[in-house]
Amino acid sequence: MSRTTRRVIAVMLLAVVLYGVAALYNGVGKIAESLHHFAFWTFAAACGLAFLNYVLRFLKWEYYLAVLDIRGIPKSESFLTFLSGFVLTVTPGKVGEVFKSLILFRLRAVPIQRTAPIIVAERVTDLLGVIVLITIGSVSFEGGAIWACCGAVLVLSLLVFVARPALSRRALDLLPRLPGGLGRVAGRVVPKVEEALDNVRVLTTPGRLVLPTLLSIAAWACECFGLWVILGGFGEKVPSIAFTAFVYATATLAGALIPVPGGLGVTDGLIKEQLARLGGVAEGTAFAAMLLVRFATLWFAVAVGFVALGVLRAIRPWLAADDVTSPVAMGSPPELAAEPVPAAPVDPHAPLGNGP
Repeated sequence: MSRTTRRVIAVMLLAVVLYGVAALYNGVGKIAESLHHFAFWTFAAACGLAFLNYVLRFLKWEYYLAVLDIRGIPKSESFLTFLSGFVLTVTPGKVGEVFKSLILFRLRAVPIQRTAPIIVAERVTDLLGVIVLITIGSVSFEGGAIWACCGAVLVLSLLVFVARPALSRRALDLLPRLPGGLGRVAGRVVPKVEEALDNVRVLTTPGRLVLPTLLSIAAWACECFGLWVILGGFGEKVPSIAFTAFVYATATLAGALIPVPGGLGVTDGLIKEQLARLGGVAEGTAFAAMLLVRFATLWFAVAVGFVALGVLRAIRPWLAADDVTSPVAMGSPPELAAEPVPAAPVDPHAPLGNGP
């Protein structure tokens, strides 16, 4: 965990530098003036909406666990496990959320390759949900539909890759042929990837895309609404909810597609620029709104993840154990480990062996 903490702190320091440079560029005085009149209860409301996003996505996590027939996990423990994945939400594309698969393995001995496909399915349905929001928001802005088309092409390509075993297998077969150590590593990893893809196909059938996608639309709409609420806190005329949905969803999509930690510089810049250039929001207010919505979503999520992980480690002390002889390290959590069977008393007059 110390390595994870260091990486998160490094990304936070990078964010501080980026935000500082951007603040100087946009004018510290303008930003301070905007914040002076800001109603900070709207920031708390945005954090609450972000947490509602997490609750809705947790329902999706539970749905996928049920589809994979992974049962017997208490809902409170499952919720904390889900939230703990936010510790690494600052990874590119949020792929670090596979961390919750590791937590579930340490807690309940569920193989990581069995639950890792859930993260892929979550990203697919999140993309679908964000594209729907972009499409809805684009009706308020001329030319916005092009973003929806680009995202739709990407998602459809991903769905085809996952749904067509022949296509994905052909691509995976090329990996072991890579030169040197890369080929050897790929040869060991490819079978696990193929197994994971089989599970992903189970999760992304047309019938199983409907409910998770609806949950994704509702979840990400909460954060879009959070941006609108924050803009209202500045006491100025704000764009429509549809426009803020377009702004937040397109910025979120761009931040997910470009491999930078947490979409830093990409999501932030697009939110600010679209508010200022397209929505007519004052430069200082646009920058301040961007900062607040990012704190209420990205950095709030990281904080929630660390709190959830801390609670899990408090109630499940073995979670942090490094002892390879512990039941967890052997693949079985302590409460599921078999009790040792007491040895039967030995009769000194009994014959040795099984013969007469």
